[in-house]
Amino acid sequence: MAWRIEDTVAHGEIDNTVEGHTTGRIWLEGRDEPLILSLNGDCWRDLAGTRLQFENPSPKSVPTTEALDMDQSGIIGDMTASKRNKVPTVSEEEFHHLYQNRQDIPHEWQNALYLEWFSDINGRVVIETAKFHLIISPHEWEMDEDAEDAQKLANLNSMRDFMTQVIRRKNPEEHETDGAEQLDEFEWEERLKESDRLTDAYQEVLEKYMEDADSEQKEAFVMGWDGLLDALAERDEEEGDVENFLLEGSERVTGEFVHFNEGYLDSDEFDDESYEDGEDVEEEENHPLQAQAQELAMRAMDITERGSEPGTPSYILITNLLQVSGKLAGVLYGRESGYQPETGFILAVLKRCINWINEAVGACQQLLDVEQDADQKAALAHMRSSMFEIRDSIVEMRRELK
Repeated sequence: MAWRIEDTVAHGEIDNTVEGHTTGRIWLEGRDEPLILSLNGDCWRDLAGTRLQFENPSPKSVPTTEALDMDQSGIIGDMTASKRNKVPTVSEEEFHHLYQNRQDIPHEWQNALYLEWFSDINGRVVIETAKFHLIISPHEWEMDEDAEDAQKLANLNSMRDFMTQVIRRKNPEEHETDGAEQLDEFEWEERLKESDRLTDAYQEVLEKYMEDADSEQKEAFVMGWDGLLDALAERDEEEGDVENFLLEGSERVTGEFVHFNEGYLDSDEFDDESYEDGEDVEEEENHPLQAQAQELAMRAMDITERGSEPGTPSYILITNLLQVSGKLAGVLYGRESGYQPETGFILAVLKRCINWINEAVGACQQLLDVEQDADQKAALAHMRSSMFEIRDSIVEMRRELK
C-alpha cells in the first residue's frame, strides 16, 4: 500500500519548470542522502512551471522509511499545494476524546500540500500535510485548464493501474466450478486473501477521494468497478429526471419514492407498516461460540485502555477479538435456519480466527506482564483463559469439519 512519509520529511524541493517532467529531492529525518525524484508528468496548475521548496518544522525519525529506495523514478500523481483538507482546531488530546465519544470535532478547511507519485521500485508514495512551510517560485510556464484536466485524468489512470497491481484479481474463469464441486480450504484461503487485498485497497482509495465532489465515480473507476460506474450513471440520470419533474411544477407526493444508493424503489414494493409490526421478520439467536466471542470483545473494551493507539497491546487485543467475533458471525449465524456455507470457506475463516486469537492472547500477555493492579491482573488472566477456550472450540470445530 501507500508510503505516507510526511512525518519523517525534514525538507525538500519539487521542480516542474520543464513541461512534461517533474524532478525533486526530499531529505528524510535520520537519512543523509535525499530521495531523488524523476517523474513523467506535471503538477496541478498551482505548481506547474514552478519550483516548490518545503520544510517540516517538526520532523520525526521513522525506521520503516529506511526501506524507501533513493531512486524514486516513475510517474507523477496528484501534486498540488492547494488541496482542501479538514484540519481539526482542537488539541490532539481533545481530538481523541471527542472521537472516542462520537462527538463533532471542530475543524476548519485549509489548503494542504499533497505530493503523490508512483515509484518504479516502491509503488505509491504520498506526502499530505498542512503544517509545512512552503516557498513557491514564479511560474516559468503556465498550464491552462484543459491541460490540468488532462493531467488529472492521467493521474486517475495511474491510480487505477496501481490498484490493479495491489488487488491482483484472478481471471473469473479461474473461480469457476462445475456446480457440484466445492472449493477446498486452500482455494477459499486464496479467495479470502484476495478479499483482504480488496478491502485494504478500497480503504486507501476512500482516504484519497472521500472529500471530492465526484468521489463515488472516482472510487469506482480506480477500483475497477466498471459495473458500478454504469449504475452510478443510471442513478444520476434518474435523479436528474426526477429533479426536472419537480422543477416543472408537478406536485410531489410524500412517500412516492424511497431513495436508495442504487436508484429509486417504488413505494408499493416497500410496506412500512408490516416492517414496523415485525411481520415475517424472525430474529435468530447467535451461535453460542460467536456469542462467546462477541461477549469477550465487549469485555476487552471495558477493561482495557480507551483510545489506544494502533500497535499498542490494548489496540491489538481489541481489534483481533472484534475480527474473531465478526468473522464467526459471518460463517455461523443462521446455520440452524438452513443457511450452510461451504465447508472449505468455513475452514479457511476458522483458521484466520485462530491466527487472530493467537495475536490477541499475545497482546493480553503483554498487558499482564506490566499490570500492577491485582483486580485488573485477575480480569486480564480470566480474559486470557476465555480466549484459550474459544481457540480450543475453533480447533475442535475445524477437526470435526475436516
